[in-house]
Amino acid sequence: MRTDHFIRFERVDSVEETASGLLARLHGEKLRVDAVRSDVVRVQLSRGGVLDEKPTYAVCIDPLAVPEGGGAVTWRAEESEGAWRLVTEDLVVTLWLDPFRVDVHRTDGSVVIESIPDSEGRYWTYATLNDAWTTRRRIGRDDAVYGLGEKGGHHNRRGRDFTMWNTDVLNEHATAEFRARLDADDPRADMTSAEFDPYYVTIPFFYQRDASTGAAAGSFVDNGYRGEYEFSRDDEYRVTFHGGQWTEYVFAGASMAGILERYTWLTGRASLPPIWALGYHHCRWHAYKQQDIEVIAKRYRDDEFPCDAIWLDIDYMDGYRVFTWDSERYPDPAGMLKGLANHGFRAISIVDPGVKHDPGYAVYDDGLAQDVFCRTEGGDTYIGQVWPGNTVFPDFATPEARSWWGALNARHVESGLAGIWNDMNEPATGEIAPQAMLFDKGRAKHERYHNQYALLMAMGTIEGLRAARPEARTFILSRAGFAGIQRYAANWMGDNQARWDHLWVSTPMACGFGLSGQPFVGADIGGFQGDTNPELFLRWMQMGVLTPFCRNHSETNNIDQYPWSFGPEIHDLAREAVRLRYRLIPYIYSAFVRATETGEPVQRPLVLDYQGDPAVVDIDDQYLFGRDLLVAPVSEQGQTSRTVYLPEGDWYDWHTGELHHGGQRITVETPLERLPLYARAGAAIPMWAEAPASTDGYRPESVELHVFDPVVDGRWESVLVEDDGLTVADGEAERLTTTVVVERSGGEVSVEHETSGPGYAGHARTRFDVVRHSARES
Repeated sequence: MRTDHFIRFERVDSVEETASGLLARLHGEKLRVDAVRSDVVRVQLSRGGVLDEKPTYAVCIDPLAVPEGGGAVTWRAEESEGAWRLVTEDLVVTLWLDPFRVDVHRTDGSVVIESIPDSEGRYWTYATLNDAWTTRRRIGRDDAVYGLGEKGGHHNRRGRDFTMWNTDVLNEHATAEFRARLDADDPRADMTSAEFDPYYVTIPFFYQRDASTGAAAGSFVDNGYRGEYEFSRDDEYRVTFHGGQWTEYVFAGASMAGILERYTWLTGRASLPPIWALGYHHCRWHAYKQQDIEVIAKRYRDDEFPCDAIWLDIDYMDGYRVFTWDSERYPDPAGMLKGLANHGFRAISIVDPGVKHDPGYAVYDDGLAQDVFCRTEGGDTYIGQVWPGNTVFPDFATPEARSWWGALNARHVESGLAGIWNDMNEPATGEIAPQAMLFDKGRAKHERYHNQYALLMAMGTIEGLRAARPEARTFILSRAGFAGIQRYAANWMGDNQARWDHLWVSTPMACGFGLSGQPFVGADIGGFQGDTNPELFLRWMQMGVLTPFCRNHSETNNIDQYPWSFGPEIHDLAREAVRLRYRLIPYIYSAFVRATETGEPVQRPLVLDYQGDPAVVDIDDQYLFGRDLLVAPVSEQGQTSRTVYLPEGDWYDWHTGELHHGGQRITVETPLERLPLYARAGAAIPMWAEAPASTDGYRPESVELHVFDPVVDGRWESVLVEDDGLTVADGEAERLTTTVVVERSGGEVSVEHETSGPGYAGHARTRFDVVRHSARES
């Protein structure tokens, strides 16, 4: 019979200074507090007296290393009666000795994190129950919480509890435990609910916005084990992780944008994607044949419907064996891919981690010989059940397995594939529980690497793609992920439903991703599961073209979901929407450049840019696309008007040209052909004059600068970045950067632009055409 072992850390035995902060000893464990930056500290509490210097693969730098060019953080330690303090320019960490607790304040005295006593006056700053860690902290009754990556429901996480465990959401076996916690009539007990939790991706990073000041603090717990965040209480929140050690990075802020910049400095930023990845993509899970793919591609071109990529789901494989082609359905895959490329299409194929348990199948045989598959406690190869039936799984916790997997991907793309689609990588194991799957050659429990599995798979995949095409930018799409996934892959939101609530939830879900460091994200347009309808499809398309990743995807049992499936009116309006995206690609691409440089998300909630405005705290049915476009999706059936909140500044209606002043809610008509869209006054939005069939080889001679005249005096800057869109650029050395300055003084508006940089091969633009949009009051 198991005996529970509970420890509440109540008093500190000793404290000493280190090269980077403080080291305390208590209850046989070590507590280390390090000054990472003047506004970031790391708090670690050991497991069994040993500090793990790399608890996960999330952090990609040495956080205590001196940055290039200097700038080491300065700090001092102060000892007083009953406490030690670590003080930087921006924050103060107080380590109370008896009773033990850790509080963090900004140097102005405002709270970053603060311990809270229980009803008996005891502090639970940190406690353990067996392998689990837990902490309790104070939170204001009206404070807001954002982040945590891919979560359903509203983007303000207050009032709810969340589980951090990558989950195959539509698998009834994988979700049974979480559904059983809820009453049968609770809508969250339905795994298709827009509020179901947990989802495919785990990112244990969140912001707390103080309701009284608007200031934000951030917390990232670098722990890959299963965890819980409890924000359902009025005056406290709790965080629990069921293994590993406690490693937390605390961000003093106080701006959310500054916190995100620091977080992505730690966990890495997205690489600049190939420009074709920003186009419109077509996908369907269906038993297509080679000629079907060719017919679909021809229809897109015949209809003059822009499209850059066609995706191949699992039925292109031979019996769902990864890295194979079904020779009957696809007799000449290389020829097919070459033909698609000749018409401006890229092709991406799905690659699941599960390898069919099939002696004689080369990938399985080689994996056994190389000893790269996960084991059980008894040393046998772990076997799950997914698409091929009995399936084994690469042990991505080992570099050998990642390299082996990378080499398979490198050979796979030799056929002409442009990218790789990683699915089922939570990891999904079908009806077989995953806990018996061990990692690191059987030395590590499943729980240590479960949430990191997709991240490690992406690491192996990108290793192979870079080896195969060292000069080309990579593109990987992943269903699951962990903190840091943005370094290697984009994410989509998994198997959503063709329902209006799933259209709505894709906005707060995408914004949660963006606030959690992942800028390249999108939902399956039209809904993956279930039959869509003409109105829902069009409304989703109108929104989807104004999201970072734009892909129409559905499953085989649904009605057809092609743009031409719903009659000529829907087809033409969908094409108009996609053409707008293509014309905006210079703007979208420049927003992605900022994401790679600062972590700034392409799609984000209004609260990121207008943090001090209480009116935006709970707005999650509209968003910013880049810095200068505000999108208000239509997410209710038959909706002919909706309310839109316009934040500080002035805003132009994209469709009518009407000017609206910020700081107010307006009601706007939403006929079927119109999605509410607003441009910020003072912005200069770069656009192509026309929409190409694809980005392939498209090098226009001119770029339009759409200037939205300001109506108050001031100065505004917009930036356009141009490069070849395909190769791995050497930073500023192979690009052109144009800064556009719009200035209003004494009622006169001037527009100036200056381009810097040596240029790049294939550059064709010779001029800018300035298009002015002048104020017409509503």
